[in-house]
Formats: sequence, structure tokens, C-alpha cells
Amino acid sequence: MDAVGARRVIERAIADREVADVLAGRGLHVIAVGKAAAAMAAAFVAIPHLAIQQAIAIGTHEHAGLPSAVEWIESSHPFPDSRSETAGNRAIAVAERVHSGEALVILLSGGASALMASPVDGISLADKIDTTRRMMAAGADIHALNTVRRHLSRVKGGRLAAACAGTALTLAISDVVGDDLHAIGSGPGVPDTTTWSDAAAALGRFGGDAHSDRVRRVIRAGVAGDVPDTPKPGDPSLARATARVIGSRIDAMAGARAAAIERGYRPFVITEPITGEARTAGPAWFDRARTLIGSSPRQVCVISSGETTVRVTGTGTGGRSLEFALSIADAIASMPRGAAASFGTDGIDGSSGVAGGIVDSTTMTRAARAGLAPPGNYLAANDSLAFFAPLDDVVRLGRTDTNVGDLQVLLID
Repeated sequence: MDAVGARRVIERAIADREVADVLAGRGLHVIAVGKAAAAMAAAFVAIPHLAIQQAIAIGTHEHAGLPSAVEWIESSHPFPDSRSETAGNRAIAVAERVHSGEALVILLSGGASALMASPVDGISLADKIDTTRRMMAAGADIHALNTVRRHLSRVKGGRLAAACAGTALTLAISDVVGDDLHAIGSGPGVPDTTTWSDAAAALGRFGGDAHSDRVRRVIRAGVAGDVPDTPKPGDPSLARATARVIGSRIDAMAGARAAAIERGYRPFVITEPITGEARTAGPAWFDRARTLIGSSPRQVCVISSGETTVRVTGTGTGGRSLEFALSIADAIASMPRGAAASFGTDGIDGSSGVAGGIVDSTTMTRAARAGLAPPGNYLAANDSLAFFAPLDDVVRLGRTDTNVGDLQVLLID
């Protein structure tokens, strides 16, 4: 976790010559937004040679070390509310104060889409939330959702960076598989390649006439050219905007690998992201891990990362990492001295309140002794926490002030 901590990644970014050149000699206006906002803001303003004019941090919880010079704005996640709109409007106000000789610095991390929301003219925040929920209920994929969300926002899809007259620099901690800067926080500091026509097609495909008249009216006006589109690559408003990922799941795996070596394990790293439905991704991952270690069954560590999904059909409490771990509880029982864990690097796994879960070669024996039902019962009810909690086999990290997706680890002593 230290490898992707806010201070570590900020210091590493500032040491980069290209980033340093953007910041040098300019008055800086800072907007930190996302789950790591407070920690990123605290790390950034602690750098002594930067000429910071103002700084705001928009997040879910205040960092204990946040300087008084940083304006703290607590907002809502995972769903936006009135605080999110207040935060979005405040961010726009900060961006609009940036003069041509100054720079806007956007410190971005996962969760920013909900934390910073400012609807375009003609619709309300309630309209935007309703649109997102209707599209999700209709089976919309993340690309379709983001296309519509960017077009219905005054801050997403490059519009926040375009609101400033100076240079814009986005430094992002990525929770997105593939590290797509357009997807992290819906890309407030980068140009958008999708159009109003794309948004109209996505809206029609997922929900159609069920969406509010106001939302459909705004999108029709955009298609007709009556409402400006999001800034595209090459748009003059973003000519001085740059962005880079400064922390990702790759860094987390590198940190885990170094820790494994330090503790005497031989590490095996799966670089491809672990994705898909958690309860099916788990067994596939476990089979791959066993193949990977081959004839080296002792003192080995398999490390991977990514982000799985959960199709919620039950009413229980859990999350994708808990379901991932639970899905291999039976299989790992045949591996003496083996233990595996999956956890969210932000410290929060679904609705569980914990980061994830651990299973080992004794899990099923202990579960039977505790009178627990088979793992499949808990998976069917999306109630994985009810299996792990009685065994005290949950991973408790608390809020980590970073977010690079999920990490999976298999250890064999």
C-alpha cells in the first residue's frame, strides 16, 4: 500500500522533469478530488518550492494531516447528492480564476465522478442521477454511461480544464483497468473523443423514452449544435492541458513483489488484469496461479490485480473481493500451508465495511466447526461477509487514502 500512497506518488511525479517544468515559476491553483483527495492535497502543498495560490480538496473523509490552507469540501460517494453539486460548482470557480500565466493542477483519484457533479444548463442533478440509474438498470456498459455523464456535466470530459485560461495539469491515481485518463473521474482534465451523437445513441439504447424529457431535450439540442460539445483532441481550450497517471495497480504489484522478496518468498506476478464476475474469476485465477508456480510449491507468492464485478441478486452484505476469496475456499483446502487474499486498495469492499477476505487451507474445516453453510449459499445471497466475519478472516485496512483497484495474493509457505 505504501507503494501507491499519496505522498509517494506525488513526490515521484514532482521529481519528473516534464511535470516540474509545468509547475516551475507559475502560480498554482489546486483541485484535488477523489477518494485520495485529502492525502494528495496534503502531500502536494507540503512541497516547499511550489507557488500555490489556492487549493481545495473534495473527498469522502478529511485527512488528519490536511493543512488549514487547503479548503476541505466533504462530498458524496458512490452516488452524488447536493454536496457533489456544490463541490462541482466550487471547482469550476477555482478553474475560472486561473490566469494565462498560471496553472490549474487537478489531483485526481477514483470516485471523482460522484464527488464532483455540476449538471449542464437545462437539467438538475436529480435528472442526471435518474438517467444514470435508468441506464444501469437497462444494462448499460461503463463506456455508454461515461459518454452520457460527460455530456451532461460542466466539469467532466475536459470541461474543467477548459474553464481555465492557463496551463492545466492532471496527476491521477488510477483505479481504472487500463489506466484510461478519459475514464478516471470521467476525465475532467482531458479531451473527450465522444460526441453528442454518441450520447444520444447511448441514451436511446439504454432506457430510450423512459428518460426525462429535460435530459432528452438537452441531448437533442447538443446533436443539433445548439449546445457546445465537450472539448475534443486539438481543441484550443485544451492546447496547454496535459495529464498523466502517477500511481496504478502496476505500482501496487511492484510494492507487493518487493515485500514478498524481503520476506523470503519467490514472487510470481500476473500482469494481465483480473476482471469479470468475481465468483467465476476466483477459481480461474486459482487454477492459473497453481499452473504458474508449477514445481515450486514452497515459499512462493503469486501477485495480481484488477477489478472484478458482482451481479447483485441477493440481499446480503459483501463485495467483489469477499466473493472472489470465498469462491476459492473449497479449492484451497487441498493446498497445505496455502493462503490467499483479495482486497480493495481503498480499504472498502462493496457494502461490507472491510477491504476483503482471506482463505487458507484450514478455512473449510473451521467453517464447518462454526456451523457455517457451504460457500455457495453465501454467494447466492451476495452475503459473503456473513461467512468471513465469524471466522475473523476479513482484511481490515480502514481508509487507505489511495485507490488502484483490487489486489490478489496467494502465499505458500
